[in-house]
Amino acid sequence: MPQIIPIKDLKNTSEISEMCHKAEEPIYITKNGYGDMVIMSMENYEETIRRLSVYRELEISEQQIKEGRTKDARSSLSSIREKYGL
Repeated sequence: MPQIIPIKDLKNTSEISEMCHKAEEPIYITKNGYGDMVIMSMENYEETIRRLSVYRELEISEQQIKEGRTKDARSSLSSIREKYGL
């Protein structure tokens, strides 16, 4: 379940930092009862960015398959061998 805290609670930075490192998901910050910011640990942020990068690459690959921009493995390996003299 997501953690939601009011912006006034950000005054206690060491407690917030501890919360971020214990939580495996972002912590949502509200201002006047409405969503305002999201904070998370650096580890969670880097993992999220890595995962988004993988999803982006998969999306590109799926688009290339739809467009027919693919080669079979044998012709790809043959091209690589020729290019690098293997």
